[in-house]
Amino acid sequence: MNRSQPLVLGIESSCDETGVGIVRGTTLLTNTVSSSMDEHVRFGGVIPEIASRAHLDAFVPTLEQALADAGVALEDVDAIAVTSGPGLAGALMVGVCAAKALAVATGKPLFAINHLVAHVGVGLLDDRATGRRQELPENLGALLVSGGHTEILRINSITSDVELLGSTIDDAAGEAYDKVARILGLGYPGGPAIDKMARTGNAKAIRFPRGLTQPKYMGTADEPGPHRYDWSFSGLKTAVARCVEQFEARGEEIPVADIAAAFQEAVVDVISSKAVLACREHGIKDVLLGGGVAANSRLRELTGQRCASAGIRLHVPPLDLCTDNGAMVAALGAQLVMAGAEPSGIGFAPDSSMPVTSVSLPA
Repeated sequence: MNRSQPLVLGIESSCDETGVGIVRGTTLLTNTVSSSMDEHVRFGGVIPEIASRAHLDAFVPTLEQALADAGVALEDVDAIAVTSGPGLAGALMVGVCAAKALAVATGKPLFAINHLVAHVGVGLLDDRATGRRQELPENLGALLVSGGHTEILRINSITSDVELLGSTIDDAAGEAYDKVARILGLGYPGGPAIDKMARTGNAKAIRFPRGLTQPKYMGTADEPGPHRYDWSFSGLKTAVARCVEQFEARGEEIPVADIAAAFQEAVVDVISSKAVLACREHGIKDVLLGGGVAANSRLRELTGQRCASAGIRLHVPPLDLCTDNGAMVAALGAQLVMAGAEPSGIGFAPDSSMPVTSVSLPA
């Protein structure tokens, strides 16, 4: 195996995207994605059984396209990496079984990795504009915001030491966007719809709650409260629903744009403020923003402003590498190979609740 510049095939199937990416060391050769999002629109959210069946249909064509785009053959690959968790159990099973089949058929080593950590690993890929190799700064923080996860991490080592500083205790931010968009009649997926609508609204027209920001939850730097760096969005979602009901009860027109703007401001305000607080109090000077909600214009804007004010450098990967994809899985797999990590073998099972502190599964 080439451990200095390994050719790694990455497979991602944790939700509704079937992703196959191929990297050589830190150079991205292809990032091929097939999404089943359109099949979930009429349900207002991802239906696990539909997603799993879509992965089954899409995997072989996506793999073939990725190999063709990268100009490599399956036998050229040094290692295979696959998302083993967290995610939807059935969807994970499809990707894991496909990866195991490929590993057995080709004799290639297989690495079972955590797709949350992979969101950070994608930051190590060469800059596509300049071709220059990128390095992860020491004591890096990572803010992951998606439909399934909202977390702030400290990355001591991308291959072996990831620390969870704070996370959501209920709905993830993207999930809250989808639910509020449904309440406002904006359709699915909710993130882009609310982001677009919010641009025409007044974020100060309504004051929605910022969950877990009361002193009993925050505490102080010397005596941290139980949820100092954690988030909660379920109360915010309920507040939006009550607000809409009040307008309806009075027979008034619902100010959709203002509600969307005020809701979005509440989300990004508390996400960015708590993330920056965690970074400041842990001496973190660089933070990477990843996950599907990283595409949100207001989140990028406010997080950038607050990081700059706190002397923290914000790193945001290209938008197509922020959402779930095979390239990030291959990128982390390549890091594990270059670090001399042992493969996972084929005896592991997918773990839908895999903790972020587990970068990969041991053999």
